[in-house]
Amino acid sequence: MDNSVIDLFLNASFIVQSVITLLLIASILSWMVIFERWLYIQRSEEEFSDFEEMFWSDIGVEKIMEIRKEEGHIPLGAESIFQSGYLDYKKYKSQNLESDLILESVQRSMRVSLNHEQTLLEKNLPFLATVASSSPYIGLFGTVWGIMNSFRGLVEANQATLTAVAPGISEALIATAVGLFAAIPALIAYNRFASKIDALISLYESFIEEFSSVLNREERKNKA
Repeated sequence: MDNSVIDLFLNASFIVQSVITLLLIASILSWMVIFERWLYIQRSEEEFSDFEEMFWSDIGVEKIMEIRKEEGHIPLGAESIFQSGYLDYKKYKSQNLESDLILESVQRSMRVSLNHEQTLLEKNLPFLATVASSSPYIGLFGTVWGIMNSFRGLVEANQATLTAVAPGISEALIATAVGLFAAIPALIAYNRFASKIDALISLYESFIEEFSSVLNREERKNKA
């Protein structure tokens, strides 16, 4: 009997085949999510670096807005937070509100924008966490089911030998292997992305504090 992986899969019971198919689908989907999240997070890191360099240059806040508008640039990350805060600052400033009220409203607006950016960064990460945590158990279920069927068949066999049960056990163990194959990349990617996202959120929060300090100094200068 040919004991290739494909033949073992084809000779497995329907339940084991279903488990392996489900795990393969989960693995393919998780790799799609991994690739998409890697691109998005890498872009977010690059965008933050570019925007921070521009923000702390001498071109001025209004000039930054003009340049980005002319480029047709879609704001992302810290730039999106900055725009939401600065546009609200200009709006409330034109209404001649108290400085403390303006700054409080601007900070609230930037916090809302920060939450939105965090949601975008964490998109589909729960799926990776689910694949990482559940795939080994789903694979184990397929293995247990396959081994159970092998020993059930052994009862009906004329000779109770290892040769009689080895093919069935091999078929069953594929489910565990595929479960680990799906879980390990998802787990590594989830931990890596979570770490990068935490670092980005920390940078965004620092930017909010720094920009708030800039606006606060501007208000004090206007009062003087």
